[in-house]
Amino acid sequence: MTDADLRAAVPQVLSALVRRGAEFAAAEDAVQEALVEGLRTWAADPPRDVRAWLVTVAWRRYLDAVRSDVARQRREDIPPPEPVEVPGRDDSLQLYFLCAHPSLTPSSAVALTLRAVGGLTTRQIAEAYLVPEATMAQRISRAKRTISGERLDAPGDVGTVLRTLYLVFNEGYGGDVDLVAEAVRLTRQLHQAYDHPEVAGLMALMLLHAARRPARFSSSGALVPLASQDRSRWDTRLIAEGVSVLQAALAADRLGEYQAQAAIAALHCDAASAAETDWVQVVEWYDELVALTGSPVARLNRAVAVGEADGPLAGLTALADLDPGLPRWAAVAAYLHAAAGDTATAADLYTQAARAATNTAERDHLQREAARLRGATPPGGG
Repeated sequence: MTDADLRAAVPQVLSALVRRGAEFAAAEDAVQEALVEGLRTWAADPPRDVRAWLVTVAWRRYLDAVRSDVARQRREDIPPPEPVEVPGRDDSLQLYFLCAHPSLTPSSAVALTLRAVGGLTTRQIAEAYLVPEATMAQRISRAKRTISGERLDAPGDVGTVLRTLYLVFNEGYGGDVDLVAEAVRLTRQLHQAYDHPEVAGLMALMLLHAARRPARFSSSGALVPLASQDRSRWDTRLIAEGVSVLQAALAADRLGEYQAQAAIAALHCDAASAAETDWVQVVEWYDELVALTGSPVARLNRAVAVGEADGPLAGLTALADLDPGLPRWAAVAAYLHAAAGDTATAADLYTQAARAATNTAERDHLQREAARLRGATPPGGG
């Protein structure tokens, strides 16, 4: 069984324990202990049914933990488990909703989803988010305590689940866990189990963005903006799959924000170059997205599209209604001013945007743009 297969089995095993009455936090600990035991012993004596083995061992570990805490829980007489029955996909599906519970903060929901649904270790999650393992362990423990009284069969909010998965995707990757690939894997699993056009919309959006990923950075690690990317490096297989998933979702005629974003991404992927992009359609899809969400970020991106479709002055007019305090407002304003020929203002805005950048690659790119417009050599020799 591959690592991916093993991680896919985790939510089914965990849901089996919770379904039998196990408290979520204790059940999750028991599943992790069973995984460790399995990896230690399977090389010499692999089980015929890995999932059934994990359910049996995890349940025993759970019972042992309960019985060792007699004074607090009074659970010594828990009956032996019924014959093992590996749960179906609907049980594991509910874990998505439980781990993305509205009472959790976004960071806690992401961490718990990666741990309980994704099957990642605390160390792997901590490395992916570039935080100490102890910090991540505390975050996960708090999240488990928060939802400890929630039932597995409680109705869930698919919007919260999708936002959580999108947060995972947007974090990128780090350590030995590729969060982009992990988000795609989990969303694909959700898409296969849950017939909802917005689930399909997010699946398509992730696939289309992931397809462009090989061209996002140069060989030296510099960020490459969309207009300058080598499109021959885009993954055409992922693009075809993303477009197919999107078309099926749009056919349901229940438009949502992820479908609209995926439609914009599909238009970019369909163009042989930035100049050949159907910017008029992109603006139309941003109009749909703004109508659905009212999102200032969507309006910010729409200003860029308007600048491409109708000229930079039109883009600046669209930008004028937005709060300059928005993240990346200065970068968008710089781009449009540069396109309009006002290089001095654009250089100042790029410098301002660089100071507010949240990651090194983005900051370096913005500094290079400012230096280019000033005719200077950027820091580090460009």
